[in-house]
Order: sequence, then C-alpha cells, then structure tokens
Amino acid sequence: MSDVAERITGLVGALRAHGVRIGTGESVDAALAVEALGLSDRELLREGLAATLLHGAGQRAVFDPVFDLYFPRGTGGPDTPAADREELRDRLAAALAADDRALMAQLAAQAVDGLGGYGSSPESDGWSAYQTLDRLRPQTLLARVRTDVRGRDGGTGFADRLLDDEIRRRIEDFRRMVAAEARRRVAERRGRDEIARRGVRPTADRVDFLFAGRDQLAELRRAVQPLARKLATRLAARRRKAARGTIDLRRTLRSSLSTGGVPMRPVLRRRRPARPELVLLCDVSGSVSGFSDFTMLLVQALHDQFSKIRVFAFVNRLDEVTGLLDHGRADPDGLSARIRAEATLTGWHGSSDYGVALGEFTERYGDAVGPRTTVFVLGDARTNMSDPNLPAVRELARRARHVHWLNPEPRSRWGTGDSAAPVYAELVQMHECRTARQLGALVGRLLPVT
Repeated sequence: MSDVAERITGLVGALRAHGVRIGTGESVDAALAVEALGLSDRELLREGLAATLLHGAGQRAVFDPVFDLYFPRGTGGPDTPAADREELRDRLAAALAADDRALMAQLAAQAVDGLGGYGSSPESDGWSAYQTLDRLRPQTLLARVRTDVRGRDGGTGFADRLLDDEIRRRIEDFRRMVAAEARRRVAERRGRDEIARRGVRPTADRVDFLFAGRDQLAELRRAVQPLARKLATRLAARRRKAARGTIDLRRTLRSSLSTGGVPMRPVLRRRRPARPELVLLCDVSGSVSGFSDFTMLLVQALHDQFSKIRVFAFVNRLDEVTGLLDHGRADPDGLSARIRAEATLTGWHGSSDYGVALGEFTERYGDAVGPRTTVFVLGDARTNMSDPNLPAVRELARRARHVHWLNPEPRSRWGTGDSAAPVYAELVQMHECRTARQLGALVGRLLPVT
C-alpha cells in the first residue's frame, strides 16, 4: 500500500510541475478513488484519477502519459519472444483492421522491445519510440488495413474517406502506445520523476511561442475565447473597484455639520470611468507570427472592454489590419494568410525592419495615439542590423498614455546578435512574454481599465 501512496504522490507532483492545479483535497480524493476502484482494471483507474485530479479535457494530454509512467501496464519487456519486423507488421495490420486495442498495446510493447532498443549493453542502453516507428512504419499499412476492413464488411463498409480517417486514427493511437511504452522503459532505468518532468510534452499554454508547432498553435487559438472570458471578468472587477472613487473632503465636512462636525458619512467623488483605447503594433514575420496571431485574437476577443482598438501589422512595411479582425469575421486558422494576402507588409526585402515600420507608424498613423491610448508592441526587437529608429519610439512614448513591449524571446537573449531589445527597453517598458500563460498574466495586469 505504501508503494501505491508513493505512486499517487508522484503522479500529483508531476502534474503540478506541468501546471495542473491540484490541492490537498483533490489528492485525498485520488487516494480514495484508488481504494474504491482497485488496481485490476487499469483503464477504469485512469478515468477515476482523471475525474478527481483534472479540471478540463485539455489537461488529458499531460495526464495520460504521466499516468502511464506511475501506473504502467507492466515492467520490463514482454514475456513472448521478440518477433521480426514483417511478422509485427502483419499482426499489426490485423489488429488495426479489427480495432483490437489490447492486441495493439501488446504489439507496441513487442515493437519497442524488438526494434526500439539502442546502445551496446546486452539489455540495451535505452529505447526510442522514434526509432521503433521509423523501422515499423505503421503509416504505410493504411491500404492493407482498408482492404481487410472492406473484406470484413462484405465489400460495403464506410465511404472511402471516412474509412481512411478511421484507420489513421487507429494508427495514431498505436503510435501513442509505442511512445508510452518507450517512456515507461526509460523511466524504469532513469526514474519516473525525471522522465515525467522532461519526457512529457507540456500543455500548449506552457510552450514557448517561438517553438510551438502547428498543432500547438491551433490548440492555443482554440483557447482564446476561454482565456478572454477570464480576463474580461478580471478587468470588469478592476473597473468596478476603480469606479468607487476617493473621498470628497469638502462635501464630507459639509455633510458632517448635521452631526456636530463628526464625519459619520464619508462622501466619495463620483468617477465617470471612460473605457481606454488600445493600439497593437505586431511583427508578423517568421516564428514571431504565431505569438502575434494569438495576441491579436485575444485582444479582439476582449474588444468590449475598450472604446477603440486599432491593430497594425508589419514586417518591414506597416499596414492597418483592424478590419481583418472584426468581431465575428476572424478565421483563427487563416489569420496569418489573410493578413499577408490583404496587407502591405514588405518592401524590397522580406526581413523585419523595426526602424522603418515604427517610423512609418508615427508618420502615417500618429493620430491613432493619444493621452488615453495604451500601445502594445509585439515582437522580438531583432532589427537585422538596421537602424532601430529610437526617435520614433520616443515620439510614440510621448504621445501615448502607456507603451508596453511584449518580447517572446527569453530575457537572456536580449541584446545578443541583432537584438535591439536593451536600447528599446530604455525608452519603453519591455516584458518577457514567451508562453500563453505569461501573456494572459501580463494582459490582465497591464491593460488599463480607465
């Protein structure tokens, strides 16, 4: 029982390290779930622990591989002798056609054991899911599995496209089984805690914008609306607090005459908070574009919190793209392509030029910035060795109420190579903003309420 308790605490600790908020009460509930469900049905235990520890379906991407480490299907390799590659492919094709998940899991273990080992020791120095899948190549079995499924259905079956999509889903499930098996084998040797910390892919909101893949960026775009609702609630609360005003001393003393000069009822100055204006200047070049896209979509989702929002995109030329982000018209997945197709963002070369873009903004759109305007500049401040145009930044800071620069690069890289971040940071506030989690915290703290 002590081993089970250790596994539960290890599971909870690993999930916390990946940003899942788990309190003491939830940990106790997890222990009670293990006691009630037992260890005989592993998938039932998985669902029970997920129900007690998680707060949303999006956290399953972290929970499932961590659960596989602390409550593995087995230890060591399979008891059956290792099969050769062609035999494994034949058996895998049959398992995929029958959608036999138990057999697929067994074959995943045998594939890792027979094809995934590397190193010079008799038991292998480690196991690689990539090497296993590269040698087994399950994706090439689609045509064979399609033929087998049609034969089982008597020649009718699904429409070809639906059938292919279903087979691809089964293959992807098998790939995940192989990855989980390889992680488990490595964890036996190196320790579960280390592999849970380093070998499990983090949630999308904790991945650096500059290194996020296509799937992670798509997941972030889906998270825009929930994050915007949370930030809108926070901004509304700050606005209500700001509207309370301060004590009006003159009217308070006049009111106190009825109580002999004792100020029994303080009178507050009435405030008429006006919603602020917001301007975004977004570098949409290269890997920075994912960061800018997400921020633009987030701000657009918060449009009700501001009296006016104007958005400008640039590479080495700058153009207004506010109209492309109108409420109800934005297509999150096609935002970058739409901006590049409809806006003028480049001149005679395609590299970022902050000096030219910032100068063009102050000259052409200077009237967009006033004493009630907060400006957010989004970009890595890498000028490709061109003039950073500091006078334009000074003019921007002079006109605006606030200017905040959100930089997706780590602070340790500011000032390296062609980065002009330190000189820009002397003129405006620059903030490290590498992940969606950091962005949400910064937007909630920096956005004005009046």
